[in-house]
Amino acid sequence: MPQKRYLLTPGPTPVPPEVLAAMAEPVTHHRSPDFKDVFTEALARLKQVFRTENDVLVFTASGTGAFESAVVNLLSPGERVLVVSHGEFGTRWQKLATAFGCDVVPLNYEWGEQPRAEDVARVLAESRAKVALLVHSETSTGVVSDIRALVAACNDAGALSVVDAISSLGAVPLETDGWGIDVVVTGSQKALMTPPGLAFAAISERAWARTAQATLPRFYWDWARARTNQEKGSTPFTPATSTVVALNVALRLILADGLESVYARHVALGRACRAGARAMGLELYSPDDDGAAVLTGILTPPGIDAVALRLALRDRYGITIAGGHGDLTGRLFRIGHIGYVDIFDITTALGAVELELVERGATVERGAAVAAALAAYESGT
Repeated sequence: MPQKRYLLTPGPTPVPPEVLAAMAEPVTHHRSPDFKDVFTEALARLKQVFRTENDVLVFTASGTGAFESAVVNLLSPGERVLVVSHGEFGTRWQKLATAFGCDVVPLNYEWGEQPRAEDVARVLAESRAKVALLVHSETSTGVVSDIRALVAACNDAGALSVVDAISSLGAVPLETDGWGIDVVVTGSQKALMTPPGLAFAAISERAWARTAQATLPRFYWDWARARTNQEKGSTPFTPATSTVVALNVALRLILADGLESVYARHVALGRACRAGARAMGLELYSPDDDGAAVLTGILTPPGIDAVALRLALRDRYGITIAGGHGDLTGRLFRIGHIGYVDIFDITTALGAVELELVERGATVERGAAVAAALAAYESGT
């Protein structure tokens, strides 16, 4: 019998059957009326998920592509830009802006720390940077920052905010217009329950005004070119048409469930996962609170290699989870719980972790993790 497969990383995430079925439909030509109808509907639904009236541009790319589009459309060579880092992806954005010749002003925190609005305000005042790059959900650590406060500090300083919402949009509350965010970028493969391949950027009028001043070269990532085509229900270049069709189905499912219901489910799954880890006597790396609704980072007991544990889960049980970055590669494993994930996916993963830890000599009470996870989930729902 073929082995069942469980995908429990913070991205890519599992895809609902209806979305996979949409991917299998005959390929639509990207200049046809059929595609125009689907694309126009998907754009309208994206605005609802982004909670915005602004333009949401679509690119065939990873989420990093959308972030690169923000850099090249908003900045000029040598221009100062504040980049806040509290994990792997904040560091990536610093490297990206540096690669384009920007004068990066880093605001670095220890991994696992929460960025602070007062620090953002201070560094913006000192540097006079007019653009700030911020990470909402830092998937290397599980920290979901108080992006509303960080954006407010940017607005008070007269700086544009660019928010990496690649693993947070559709997973935890994010109000693009209500919180005054200038640019929000994300990808299709996280909480939007669609295969990888699409990236999105929601852009405020303030950000559009700044694009006229920015002089970094852009062609594929040119926001103006993309907007002109999208206003006609099209794209400047060939898009991933089948993925757009699938995205439209996924967005319909999310909106039918309701964003508040989706957020509450992710909180409950996070509670369940953390409770299961604690019941095994494991140390949490991600925060032990409801803010950690995207993923749960867990440290293995001393002497147990996290890489070997993850490989065993994959090979023996068909369960794929994520590993750690940098110095934590050998100790940290991460279980994602956004998108098309339910409580039984979480308990399956926890039960398998329990079995493997016992086999490797850890002292773990059998069955404790699953029981604790179910109890926490029931109290959360």
